[in-house]
Amino acid sequence: MSELPKEVRQRTDVLDSVGNTTAAVGKGFAIASAALTALALFAAYVTFTGIDGINIFKADVLAALFIGGMIPVVFSALAMQSVGKAAMDMVNEVRRQFREIPGILEGTGKPEYGKCVDISTKAALREMMLPGAITIIMPIIVGFVMGAEALGAYMAGVAVSGVLWAIFQNNAGGSWDNAKKSFEAGVEINGEMVYKGSDAHKAAVTGDTVGDPFKDTSGPSMNILIKLTCLVGLVIAPILGGHTVNTVKKDKVVEVKEKVAFVHDKK
Repeated sequence: MSELPKEVRQRTDVLDSVGNTTAAVGKGFAIASAALTALALFAAYVTFTGIDGINIFKADVLAALFIGGMIPVVFSALAMQSVGKAAMDMVNEVRRQFREIPGILEGTGKPEYGKCVDISTKAALREMMLPGAITIIMPIIVGFVMGAEALGAYMAGVAVSGVLWAIFQNNAGGSWDNAKKSFEAGVEINGEMVYKGSDAHKAAVTGDTVGDPFKDTSGPSMNILIKLTCLVGLVIAPILGGHTVNTVKKDKVVEVKEKVAFVHDKK
């Protein structure tokens, strides 16, 4: 499209491959910072709620731990599905403009760029409503229905599962993208050079179709999921802690009364 020499594309592909690798490394540091932030927020949560620990032998606590581990998977699936929907809306709009606006391919007609930008912006806001709602509402439901200890287990499940998913998606997405570019430049497989247009290249293109939302959408979003989950849990911690402290105080009062009664009976 820019009518530049072929070697320009080759050089930019190499730079893009280096950028994908660098981005994967940088995203690793980002998810590590999210894990440390979650650890600090979790420590504050334990202090505010007054719980002594998380006993996974309790059925509700174990169930909350599994629910927390499942949330990053659901969040990633919804994010990647949203990317597919927005992409198809964009493809249909581009096809419509090719059909209805003459001269686009020849360079004499002017495309309607604003409508494509409008599709991307609206899809970005609309499609993230459900994943965002899940991120905010689930800790509240778990906290008030299952208790402070169960919410702590939920937060731990989200943090551990989210970190693993983020590392996997960032690295796998960058690897798929680099694999496609390698086939375009030429790769030797079993002593035979394979180039663009081969079956191996077509398979790499399919992998890159999954890899792009992996490394650009669902992978980086794990940072926000982990931090926001722990923040919501910390916000409602004083409320949950009030119930916990009251229960502990009542138990201590009952225990003191029983001791006093026991001593009185002995006298």
